Amino acid sequence: MRRIATSARNATPQRGAAPVYLPLDVDGLDPVFTPGTGTPEVGGLTTHETQALLRGLDGLNWVGGDVVEVSPPYDPSGNTALVAATLMYEMLCLIAKRATQAGR
Repeated sequence: MRRIATSARNATPQRGAAPVYLPLDVDGLDPVFTPGTGTPEVGGLTTHETQALLRGLDGLNWVGGDVVEVSPPYDPSGNTALVAATLMYEMLCLIAKRATQAGR
């Protein structure tokens, strides 16, 4: 997981500069975690990897984000919605942390 977080940090060299809005598509996660999506991606990220990726983006100038491609009719278990809500929570934590640091 450290490798994923490090990759995320390295991909964003101007930390804290430009405003960041992140649309997170659940299609990129493996369908074992998010079966309720229109285009499942076999071999996609795990939920743990996605959380590490998001946490690795700490320090950016977060202004918002969303989680897209959640289709509850394709997932009677409700797991996709739970994963989406958890990932959105991770993004909201990053936004709140940034706002607190900026004194907003």
